[in-house]
Amino acid sequence: MINIFKNNHQKFNKIEAHEEDDGFSPEWLDDNLPEGQLLLDVYQTDDKIIVKSTMAGVSPENLFISLNHDMLTIKGRREYDRTLDDSEALMQECYWGSFSRTVILPEEVDPKKIDAVLENGVLTVSLDRIYKNRQIKVKIKS
Repeated sequence: MINIFKNNHQKFNKIEAHEEDDGFSPEWLDDNLPEGQLLLDVYQTDDKIIVKSTMAGVSPENLFISLNHDMLTIKGRREYDRTLDDSEALMQECYWGSFSRTVILPEEVDPKKIDAVLENGVLTVSLDRIYKNRQIKVKIKS
């Protein structure tokens, strides 16, 4: 798996495909913990597949993005600044805690050309399509 978030800046650099897990493994990444599901928008342009999600209240150090073949996984944690007991809460609709989502991409992407940007509470992951709009001509044998 590839960790796209290699630093704590709001904009992230491309990484090399051969880079593997660098020991970045906070306890909230544990697959056995309960978690909410992340809502995503996925669309394509001629050259890219774009994945967007709202991330209000999530800091870059609480995000982990990985690409494994055609599966993109986004995991994170939204921390609440204090715990409410039942007598204090009048309404509680926001999800706090760990969340994740894995999406199967519709086609192969270049693992060397991935950008992830967290700006104004919106995460945008741009993945370069390998085949783009290249048409493949197939010769028919007779």
